[in-house]
Amino acid sequence: GPQAFKRFVKDAHAAGFAVVLDVVYNHFGPSALDIWQFDGWSENGKGGIYFYNDHRSATPWGDTRPDYGRGEVRQYIHDNALMWLDDYHVDGLRYDMTLYIRSIDGSDELPEGWGLTQWINRTINEKHPNALTIAEDLQKNDYLTKPTEAGGAGFGTQWDAGFVHPVREVLTCPDDIHRSMTKICDALHHTYNNDVFQRVVYTESHDEVANGKSRVPAEVAPGDEENYFAQKLSALGAGLVMTAPGIPMLFQGQEFLQGGWFDDTKALDWENCDQHGGIFQLYSDLIQLRLNRLGNTAGLTGQHLHVSHCNDQEKIVAFQRRLEGGPGDDTVVVLSFSGNVWGDYRIGFPSAGKWRLRFCSDSRLYSEAFDDQATGDCQANDQGYDGMPASGSVRIGPYSIQIFSQDP
Repeated sequence: GPQAFKRFVKDAHAAGFAVVLDVVYNHFGPSALDIWQFDGWSENGKGGIYFYNDHRSATPWGDTRPDYGRGEVRQYIHDNALMWLDDYHVDGLRYDMTLYIRSIDGSDELPEGWGLTQWINRTINEKHPNALTIAEDLQKNDYLTKPTEAGGAGFGTQWDAGFVHPVREVLTCPDDIHRSMTKICDALHHTYNNDVFQRVVYTESHDEVANGKSRVPAEVAPGDEENYFAQKLSALGAGLVMTAPGIPMLFQGQEFLQGGWFDDTKALDWENCDQHGGIFQLYSDLIQLRLNRLGNTAGLTGQHLHVSHCNDQEKIVAFQRRLEGGPGDDTVVVLSFSGNVWGDYRIGFPSAGKWRLRFCSDSRLYSEAFDDQATGDCQANDQGYDGMPASGSVRIGPYSIQIFSQDP
C-alpha cells in the first residue's frame, strides 16, 4: 500500500538509488474501471463523463482515453503526477507513450492532450526543478523536450528511437558485411535541441524485448543465448550505450545475460548472475567509467562528441567524448563490429602521449569465451590522423569495444 511504497522510496534513497515512476495517462484501465460510466451517462457505448465518447476514445490498449479537455479530468491527472513527487518523493516520472496523449492515432492531433502535458511539466519544473521527466514517444520530436515557454511539452528527456532501432538492427544483423557503420555514427550523433542529455539511449526495454521481439542475446542466437556471438554482441551494445552521448538505460537482467523475451509474470533467473559473473563485472566496469568514478573518464559525462573514424569496409568506429578536455577528461572509444582481429590499427587521438586502456570488452576476465585481444596502453605520436592532432596503433579484437584516456 501507500505507506509501504513510501518506505521503499526512502530505503532506495538511503541505498543511493533514485526512483523514477512510470505513469500511464494515455489511457485508463482498460478494465475494472470504477469511473467507467460513473453517473450512468454515456454516448456510443463509451466511458461517460470522464472519457471521450467519440472516435477520440480509441487507443491501442482499449477504448478508454480520458477526456483531456474536461477540467476535472485535467486536474485529476495533473494532481496525480504531482502527488508522486510531493507525497512519495520519487525523483522523476516516465510518461508512457505520450504519442497517444498528444494525438489520437499517431497522426491526428489532440491539442488538449499537449496542453495538459505542458501544464504538468511546467508545474513540476517550478515545484521540483531537479525532478527528471521522461517521455516515451519514439517519434524523434524535438518539441517534446523544448521548454514550454518555447512551445514545447517541457519534458526533461525522451527515449530515443534514433538510437535504439538502428543500433539493434546492426547488432542483430546475421552478416558482418551488412552491418552499417553509418547507422552507428548517425545514432551517436542524434540529439534533441543540441542537448545530448535530452535523450535516453538503450538497446533493451520492456517493449523492445517483448511483443514479438527478444533480448539482444536471443535475437543474435535464438535458443543459444549464451554462445560466443550472443555474449560478444550484447556486450558491444552495452559498451556503446555506456559511451554514447545521452542518458544510458539498462533493462533488468541485461547485466547477467538474461535470455529469451520479457514476460512480466516470470521472475529473472538470478542464478545467471553467478553463472555469468564476468558479464556482470563488465557492466559494473562500464558504469564506473560512465560515472567517472575513477576520475579519468570525465569526457563520458560531457556534451561533446567527435566521431573521428567511421570505416564501413572494416566495420570499425572511433570517437572522442569530452567534458572540458585534457588528461583525465578526453576519452577515446574504439568499436569493432566484425569478427576480424586487427593487430596494428591506426586511429586518431586528441593529443600525443600515453593513452591508458581503461576497458576492453574482449578480456577473458568477462568471459572465458572471449578472445583476449586487448592492445594494452597506446603511445600516441604527434602525427595527425582522421582530423585529430595525434595518432597511435591499437590491437582490436572481434566484436569489441575499447576505452582509452590519459592520466589526470
